[in-house]
Amino acid sequence: MKFNPEEWKKYTEEDFVSAWLKSKEILTIEDVNRRYPRNRIKYGLSHPLFETIAKLREAYLRMGFSEVVNPIFIEEIEVRRQFGKEADAVLDRCFYLAGLPRPDVGLPEEKISLVSKLLGREILDEEVEALRKTLHEYKKGSISGDDLAYEVGKALKTGDDVGTRIIDEVFPEFKEMNPEATRITLRSHMTSGWFLTLKELWWRLELPIKLFSIDRCFRREQSEDATRLMSYFSASCILLDEEVNVDDGKAVAEALLSQFGFEDFKFKEDEKRSKYYIPGTQTEVFAYHPKLEGSNTKYSDGWVEIATFGIYSPTALCHYNIPYPVMNLGLGVERLAMILYGYSDVRELVFPQFYREWKMSDREIASMIRLKKTPITKEGREIALAIYNGFLKYGEERGPCEFKVWEGRLFEKDVEVSVLEVEEVKLAGPAAFNEILVLDGSIIAVPKDEKHRKYFENGVSTGIIFAEAFANEASAEIEKFVMRGEDGVHRVRVVKSPGDINVEISPNVQRYITGKNKKIDVRGPVFLSAKVKIK
Repeated sequence: MKFNPEEWKKYTEEDFVSAWLKSKEILTIEDVNRRYPRNRIKYGLSHPLFETIAKLREAYLRMGFSEVVNPIFIEEIEVRRQFGKEADAVLDRCFYLAGLPRPDVGLPEEKISLVSKLLGREILDEEVEALRKTLHEYKKGSISGDDLAYEVGKALKTGDDVGTRIIDEVFPEFKEMNPEATRITLRSHMTSGWFLTLKELWWRLELPIKLFSIDRCFRREQSEDATRLMSYFSASCILLDEEVNVDDGKAVAEALLSQFGFEDFKFKEDEKRSKYYIPGTQTEVFAYHPKLEGSNTKYSDGWVEIATFGIYSPTALCHYNIPYPVMNLGLGVERLAMILYGYSDVRELVFPQFYREWKMSDREIASMIRLKKTPITKEGREIALAIYNGFLKYGEERGPCEFKVWEGRLFEKDVEVSVLEVEEVKLAGPAAFNEILVLDGSIIAVPKDEKHRKYFENGVSTGIIFAEAFANEASAEIEKFVMRGEDGVHRVRVVKSPGDINVEISPNVQRYITGKNKKIDVRGPVFLSAKVKIK
């Protein structure tokens, strides 16, 4: 079923799934995912950090704050204006930007000769001039580094691959370049951006001005550990009005954090006392969250320091000609996400691909086991069901035997489908109705009987039965036979691996099971056969 992308916005997840299931004329979403793996309905997983950011944005918006993007590149002089005598200590924690200086590349005769050698021909005077002009334009900045190889090749009437060789082999100046630092820093505190933003906005907007920004900050830590990273997200807001005091900060903190399940609050004057805050106004916010009480963390009493606010110093504000007091509140998004999602290591929260142990639940593994082949037509699905029901009905019959299970038109041909057995054994072998399940990280196939009841109680079934998997593959093959105008038989005698019975296991699951020393034991005698005959 196809949807116009513009139409998706009109549907909820339930609408989408319901419409999809109705179009396929089947009963459950599990049927879709298991029987029709190419059309699996699967929503992607969000990252807890960005889930928290999304919730914070909604929380600020509900409180009447408007969103802005603060500058991320901050001139060193701005940091000095804001932090005064503390600036040197602050700048020690900042990353400075650096860039490669563009060399002044000459074009003497020996280099022209090298270019001619690489071209395999004599370079023309007009090409020499075009190359010299290209190098000069690069030096001035008119040509970017990304385009230099293309422009060199263009000047010499050749391709950018030759241009790359010429740069590499003729002009060693490019290899000898070393980065040179600038006086531009990466924002280490959201405050550095707020002063610049408020300088431009305070006189344009109606009071009170309520703004928020959730964005990255960068801090040159000596090392990263369980509690700090060099890049983090700050969720920061400001309140600018004719009169602003500490009580406003407390009110904003409570209104924001109560939306995340925090129930009680304590406020303590921060001993750090940043110079850009009025003395006595820098305040730590402690909040109680019932989820933390009794947890195996240092916050087992339920209380955690979660935010800081203060009133900007008039001295700092005057550098930006801001005439009104400003309350600023900020919190680390990672800190809040760790509380909400139960993480004790910020590295594991932000970078699970590097720091979290790879674990897959039985249910996750089961969801990645599916049928390889399924019929593509409505009639094919009817045939698959008929074949499976035929084995259920006649499975105890001994061969040689044959039973017609479906008759009708397929691809404009009259056909009949049978299940059969040519040897003196049961129509359905001993393992024909084994069901695939996941138990303690291993994939096994056993019959669903009293003997194996504990397996199904403790494991997770995929819902895939050997005979049903065979029926889907047989039906898919029958469609091919009929399209070619041929009679045909599809047969599986003994299952030695999942692929033998039309089952595929996602490669990542196979790697996980191998790495964890678990097993894949999907085997057994099935003796299943199905035949199609064109009338």
